[in-house]
Amino acid sequence: MKFERSQDAVDRLTPEQRRVTQHSGTERPFTGEYDGNKEPGIYVDVVSGEPLFASTDKYESGSGWPSFTKPIVPANVNEVRDTTHGTVRTEVRSVHADSHLGHVFPDGPADRGGLRYCINSASLRFIPRDEMESEGYGEYLDQAEEA
Repeated sequence: MKFERSQDAVDRLTPEQRRVTQHSGTERPFTGEYDGNKEPGIYVDVVSGEPLFASTDKYESGSGWPSFTKPIVPANVNEVRDTTHGTVRTEVRSVHADSHLGHVFPDGPADRGGLRYCINSASLRFIPRDEMESEGYGEYLDQAEEA
């Protein structure tokens, strides 16, 4: 499977997906489609389809955004210093599409590595476990618990 950013994929984005992924926006807390999602599966970049996070690494942080302890494929996630808004944070971007995903913070569960990848739902597409094989993500089935 080849993952890339195409103008066609960008053109298909909703206005909110475009604002978040292409203009480093942030969705309002507790409004994202996947904040409360507990279904088994994986989350991929909405533009390129590159695998980003697995349901087995998702947890309820109470922040209002989907939170994960680690990326499913670390090589698909870039961490970039972000000094906007008068703070120093670590921005998370997808490698192949260069989509803005969110930020990573050092306040995640200590027993699972201590990181909280705080990700905008608008930058993600969820692939349910039952559809992973047919959509070409069968190699990641071990990352999505059985329903």
